[in-house]
Amino acid sequence: MNNKTKQRLSFFLVSAIAFIIIGKFIYESLSKNTVYFFSPSELYISTELPNGLIRIGGMVKKGSLIKEGNKYSFIITDFKNDISVNYIGIKPNLFEEGQGAVVEGKLSTRNSLMASKILAKHDENYMPKEVADALKKSGDWNKNYGK
Repeated sequence: MNNKTKQRLSFFLVSAIAFIIIGKFIYESLSKNTVYFFSPSELYISTELPNGLIRIGGMVKKGSLIKEGNKYSFIITDFKNDISVNYIGIKPNLFEEGQGAVVEGKLSTRNSLMASKILAKHDENYMPKEVADALKKSGDWNKNYGK
């Protein structure tokens, strides 16, 4: 092999190794930061429960909100199935019973979620798109929710 061939080969190897390392970092970053959305019914019928962070959306069941200091327990429902949620932290001002919400956290069991974040509705005319889509899919969409 002459010098030019050795130089090209070493450049190719260094480029390939750099490409593999960069690809690995991108893949790990995307897999760690991916958060999937589920409705309570989708979790109920799923055969395999997700391990990492997930988001669950639905309506906060009326009469289910319990406050003890900065600990909150409530139920997210899509009117077919329910998920019990426990949250420690500051409750968003717009978070109320009977309103749409999305909670982010990790499942403890199929019916229980330990939330790290609550995403409440913006105003009385807004419902998160994921929640509206899940309610429409389950057949429990009411025109009053979207007004």
